[in-house]
Amino acid sequence: MRPATVPIPVLAVALHACTAEPELLNSERIEATFGSYGIEVLQNDAQLRRSSLYSIGEGVRTCRTYAVVQFLEQPGEQTQDEHTKIVSGGSIGEVFKSHGWRIYKQTLYTGNVTIDDKASDLIGLMLLGDDDVLAMHVYRLLLEKEDTSVSYATIIEVHHPEYLDLDDLRRLYPVSESTFLSQDQVSALVSLVTDTETE
Repeated sequence: MRPATVPIPVLAVALHACTAEPELLNSERIEATFGSYGIEVLQNDAQLRRSSLYSIGEGVRTCRTYAVVQFLEQPGEQTQDEHTKIVSGGSIGEVFKSHGWRIYKQTLYTGNVTIDDKASDLIGLMLLGDDDVLAMHVYRLLLEKEDTSVSYATIIEVHHPEYLDLDDLRRLYPVSESTFLSQDQVSALVSLVTDTETE
């Protein structure tokens, strides 16, 4: 499959509904908020990656963002080195930023999700109780560097309530009406988050 390289005029239209990554990457914001940051890749294959972006306090690891990444295409030469580092456990934003890419998030959905299964791996990772309401952000990750633009992945992030709530997400990432998802699409994405069994 060919890489998802987007012509500059097409990207210009797409970016109208995008938000450039704020000054702080998600990883940087977690570290600034909680004093530490790490990433654990829980599942990884050619199509899907699940990871826990966590902080450590008093020796206890707490997931602050649970991320499900759906890779859109096989990487081309433009992003092959970065993709190799990412599938080896690298933080997506940090890897692309360090390689000079400008990062855009085309927000598709922000909302709340209730995780009501005490046995859920997500509840265990976040050290939460039953029926906690978590803010969810769904976006398409677009990259730009010099004359190259790439649509890299669709990413679903669910955030710990002590980290980001829905008001925080909507302030950081406004949603364009042109990118609204149907309720069926949202339900399918929620299923990807709540089906947290790892290999």
